Amino acid sequence: MHAFRRTTSRRVAATVTATVTAATLALTLAACGSDADDTGADATPTATADAGASAEPTPAATAAATPSAEDVAALEKVTVEGEPGSEPTITLPTNPFTVTANVARVITEGDGEAIEVGDILETQLTAVDSAGTRLGSTYEDEASQPWTVADSLPALDDALATVNIGAQVLLALTSGDDTAVYVFEPTAKIPSRASGTAADPVEGLPTVELADDGTPTITPSDADAPTKLTVEPLIEGDGATVESGDNLLVQYTGALWDGTVFDSSWDAQPFPVTSIGTAQVIDGWNEGLVGQKVGSQVLLVVPPDKGYGDTAQGDIPAGSTLVFVVDILWAS
Repeated sequence: MHAFRRTTSRRVAATVTATVTAATLALTLAACGSDADDTGADATPTATADAGASAEPTPAATAAATPSAEDVAALEKVTVEGEPGSEPTITLPTNPFTVTANVARVITEGDGEAIEVGDILETQLTAVDSAGTRLGSTYEDEASQPWTVADSLPALDDALATVNIGAQVLLALTSGDDTAVYVFEPTAKIPSRASGTAADPVEGLPTVELADDGTPTITPSDADAPTKLTVEPLIEGDGATVESGDNLLVQYTGALWDGTVFDSSWDAQPFPVTSIGTAQVIDGWNEGLVGQKVGSQVLLVVPPDKGYGDTAQGDIPAGSTLVFVVDILWAS
C-alpha cells in the first residue's frame, strides 16, 4: 500500500506473503552493512515492498523448483564457522557458487523452544554472494529481523520448522545464474498479537472486540468523526517504546468511519514497516505509532489530512476518515 502512503487495497495485503521474502532479505542487508540507500519499501499498511525487491529473487520465480541431489551436495560443502549468538563466517566451495533451486540445511539445531509453522521469529541473518563476498549481517548493527514461518520460502521455512530457537540454518537462494547464501539464526519468538493491560473505551470512538486469535472487529461510533489524529491505546504492552526510525512488525485492520473494513493483515501475515516516523505509510501511522509500546494495541482515527486527503484509493472514498486497530508486535 501506499500505507498506507498513497494507496490501499485488501488485495495488496495478500501480496505481503509473496513479497516478504525478497523484500526482507534485500532490505535487511541494505540496512546492515551494505552501501545501499534506505529505500523505505513499505508503501502502506498493506503495501507491497517494491523498492529493493529486485536485489533478491522473488519467491514466485524460484519457490516451485525442487533442489536436485547436486544442489543438496553443493550446500553440504559450504562451511559455517562461529557459534550461535555471533556473526558466522561462510566459506563457499566454489567461485561462483550456484544451485538450481533454493535449498537449505540445518547447521545446529538449537536448544531453545521448538519452532512450529506459523511462528513469528526474531532472527539474525548473515549473507554472502556467489563469489563469497560478504553482503551484510544483522549482527553488525545488532538489528534483528522478523520472519514468519509460513510458505513464503519453503526451503527455509521447512528447515526452520524442524529446529529450535538458537539454531543455525544455511540457505542458498537462487535466481537464474545468481546465488546468495545466508545463515539464519532464530533467537526468539515474537507474539502474534498484543498483550497487556486493557484500557477503558473512550466515549465517541469506535469500539473493538477481539476474536480468540486476536482478530479485531470494529464497531463504528454514532458520533462525528474527529478532525484531528486520535491515538488511543486499547491494550498497553510492556515492551520498549517505539522510536522514530524503528522498524516494526504489526497486525492491523483498517476500516472507514462507518465500520466498513477495507484492509487487514490478519488475512495474510503481519505487516513490516520500515523506519516508522518517515516510513512510506500515511502520516497517521508515522505520527500515531511513534511513542507507543511494543506489545500494545492502538486505535488510530485518521482524518483525511493525515490519510489520503481528497483522493480516492480503491475502496476508500475521497475525504475519508480512517480507523485502524494496530497490534505492535516487534520493533528494532
